[in-house]
Amino acid sequence: MNEQESVEIQQETPPPARRRTSWLTPVLLLFAFLIGIGVTIWAMPQIERRWGSDEAATPALPAPLLGSNAIPSGRPLTADAAQMLDARVIQLEERLNRITVEAQAASGNAARAEGLLVAFAARRALDTGAPLGYVEGQLRLRFGQAQPRAVATIINAAREPVTLADLRAGLVDVADRVTSPPADASWWDSFEHEARELIIIRKSSTPSPRPQMAMQRALRYIDASRVGAALAEVERMPDRAAADRWMQYARRYLEARRALDLIETAAILEPRQLRTTEGASVAQTSPLAP
Repeated sequence: MNEQESVEIQQETPPPARRRTSWLTPVLLLFAFLIGIGVTIWAMPQIERRWGSDEAATPALPAPLLGSNAIPSGRPLTADAAQMLDARVIQLEERLNRITVEAQAASGNAARAEGLLVAFAARRALDTGAPLGYVEGQLRLRFGQAQPRAVATIINAAREPVTLADLRAGLVDVADRVTSPPADASWWDSFEHEARELIIIRKSSTPSPRPQMAMQRALRYIDASRVGAALAEVERMPDRAAADRWMQYARRYLEARRALDLIETAAILEPRQLRTTEGASVAQTSPLAP
């Protein structure tokens, strides 16, 4: 009986070691975790303090120079290298100045060429009796300061144009009247006129002073665009008062052409006051200027 009871007691009693192990392991893990947290909290200020002291003790390195060809500051240039560098800089400056001068010359020459084109367009408009149109604005812009009177003369002439065809037709209309003495002339003037028609003494190299011959020469001068010579012939006619209106037109024609000549000369030789399309002054002197 005793042996059986002891066996039963041994079988019924649970082993105490397993119970102890079941609650001891979590406690140990929790304790180790708490110790790790404490060590971390204590070590972080120490690590930060030591890291800051190391950064303060390390000197700041100079920033590297940009570019692979940069010269170190600790190696100064030699005398030969400095001279070569100065010579190179001088060459570059001279080249830049030369390019600037060439660009200004090209711009000035282009402005002069454009001015000539404007003058040619104005001359063509006056020759054909057409209105100036946009050329009037270009004349004012480009030559208004250099030749203001010439510009005004051209513009006024274009508003009432006089062409070579008009001058020739007008001279033909008054040819019969100007070659004869005026109707209210005295008997003495009429006698002198008839006497000059009968007897003419002149050199063979000089033109005939007869009014009819002078009128033919005047018409030929008009056909050759020599209005000045034609005007001189008409002014010597017996009844030149009959051609007074024609002479006014001829003088207006000549004034307009002289103004055009001034404009063209200014486009070529004007040294200071010529203007570009934008109204800027042309500083470059003309290559044809003396």
